[in-house]
Amino acid sequence: MTFITNISADQQSDKELLAAFKTHDNIKYLSILYQRYMDLVFGVCLKYFKDAERSKDAVMDIFEELNTKLKLHEVDNFKGWLYVLARNYCLMQLRSPRNLKTSEWNADFMQSAEVTHLQNEAFEKETSFKHLEACMETLPADQKQSIELFYLQKKSYNEISVITGFEWNKVRSFIQNGKRNLKLCVEAKQADD
Repeated sequence: MTFITNISADQQSDKELLAAFKTHDNIKYLSILYQRYMDLVFGVCLKYFKDAERSKDAVMDIFEELNTKLKLHEVDNFKGWLYVLARNYCLMQLRSPRNLKTSEWNADFMQSAEVTHLQNEAFEKETSFKHLEACMETLPADQKQSIELFYLQKKSYNEISVITGFEWNKVRSFIQNGKRNLKLCVEAKQADD
């Protein structure tokens, strides 16, 4: 595509002005093209910055970026591409370290400066284990032995039957009853806390 010289630059399409800029490396064509969309760029910047002066500065900075970025990219829809460029510029400015707001850590704003959520959770687990240990001691000997072999030593019903001499059905019954008794005991201890 060639730049038609007998028509004024104001009457050229975006693509023609873009091609002329790339061909002749003349910023005049780019400035004519950019002026068409300065209000759009300003509006985008104002939307993100919410400050007219900062937005005006951004409009100028984006024009400077255009000069280099257009040489690197093939652009079919200049208006859409410029909108995305302006939006990305604003977002990058807002994310820059000088725009991040930080405040000093103050433990007084927390419910407790000493106990964090994870420590609280670990404390609750520890308490539950202590309740479980205490409740294990309250079980009848056959239930306690069957529970320990099944859950702690990972033995099967058949293995427990061989080790203890209990019938297979008794082992199953001891485990089920022991588990139910442990649950009731732990719940009672937690209710007392």
